[in-house]
Amino acid sequence: MEIPFALISKLPWPCSRILHCQVHSARLLKTLVPYRHSHLDRTFTGKELFSTAPKQYRKHDSLYEPLEGIERLENYRLGGYHPVKIGEVLRHRYRVIHKLGHGTFSTTWLARDERSDRYVALKICIAESKSREVDIINSLARHETALCAQGRAMVPTILDTFTTHGPNGDHPCYATAPARASIADLKDGSWNRLFHLDVARALAAQLIHAVDFLHTVGIVHGDLHIGNILLKSQPEFDQISPEKIYETYGEPELEPIVRFDGEALLPGVPSHGVVPIWLGEASEKIKLGEARLLLTDFGESFSYPQETRYISHAPLVFRPPEARFEPNKPFAFSSDIWSLACTIWAIIAQRPLFEGLLATEDDMTCEQADTLGILPPEWWEAWEARGEKFTEDATPINRTHYRSWDDRFMDSLQRPREEYAMPLISPPEKRAIFDMLRPMLAFRPEDRSTAKQVLESEWMVKWALPEYEKIK
Repeated sequence: MEIPFALISKLPWPCSRILHCQVHSARLLKTLVPYRHSHLDRTFTGKELFSTAPKQYRKHDSLYEPLEGIERLENYRLGGYHPVKIGEVLRHRYRVIHKLGHGTFSTTWLARDERSDRYVALKICIAESKSREVDIINSLARHETALCAQGRAMVPTILDTFTTHGPNGDHPCYATAPARASIADLKDGSWNRLFHLDVARALAAQLIHAVDFLHTVGIVHGDLHIGNILLKSQPEFDQISPEKIYETYGEPELEPIVRFDGEALLPGVPSHGVVPIWLGEASEKIKLGEARLLLTDFGESFSYPQETRYISHAPLVFRPPEARFEPNKPFAFSSDIWSLACTIWAIIAQRPLFEGLLATEDDMTCEQADTLGILPPEWWEAWEARGEKFTEDATPINRTHYRSWDDRFMDSLQRPREEYAMPLISPPEKRAIFDMLRPMLAFRPEDRSTAKQVLESEWMVKWALPEYEKIK
């Protein structure tokens, strides 16, 4: 049985690289084409896209043989996914060319808009669902202030919204410009999981601009991580014919859907699952001129301080510690800043700043204390598992070595770059990176930098922004 890349990416180094290479090699031999891993919905990842889901959609009965890289087939039911066929036309204008991916609450398709003669990413949501994401993105489109105009360019625009009726109900749909892949996908598709330094700097600069834009107009993103950052398609993509797309990236792979009991498929279930297309490249192959990003997935976003949120669904390695230790305090802009720091590190480094094998909250807290030092006193006392990992004076228990901030820099940035003959980060740039990230990672939310302060940091001014300026 093949191990999913989503699981492999959570393994500690070098285990993740060994398994990554084994799975990658096996599939190369099997398919004789570049590996196309199981893409979740990367136009806007949909795991928390909607505030509510129909009750019948949350049932989990296995009826069908699972297909790798394809959405859960049992969710093709009343209130669930809409069955889509390659070649069909929606809204009398969008011809479905290929599949881009799926999320918990939607599937996303590459379609050709026959009116404008360009490609769109068409997200088709589960039936009878209510979208927060569309409302947030449309509200952002109304803000065109000069103070944050650059950041606005890194946020998607909704091109069209409509509802399509099918055997499983009425499905909200919306169209956006298609993207190539997420930063996470680009790294997962790479042997070394590294971007060239100029590319990493430009991507980080754009992300900081995007977060500054959100905060300036009063929006907390709430789910910042590399899976929600997409690489934009190149302008010439719209000029490629569907036939050329098939020639370049492969025709849609249709996998028959089969019930375990051999009976006929239920109404509303497609006859075939469609394997998503892979439009990305390995991270180290991305050139500076291609390094234009979109910040996506606004399903967890909210207006601050008018709205409040207390629960984070972000991956543990990007989740701010107050989500655990201050559960009764609402999140604010400062919660995004912690996740932003972790995301910047993940862009410029090979591995996450905090990591672990199937990490628990205690594992993450231990990683954070190893890297950043002792927690605030009230958190330190409230941490029930602390006695298993640290003495009162923060000395690690049953561990002769722990990975400090400098260790992680060497393990995740310098040594991998040296191993792959890529330029190293200079001592002045290293100091500037640390000086920028460390205040962003203050344990107490009120002590963290603001997005504006991050924009004005030495690393941004001397290293990141100059690379971004080359591609504006």
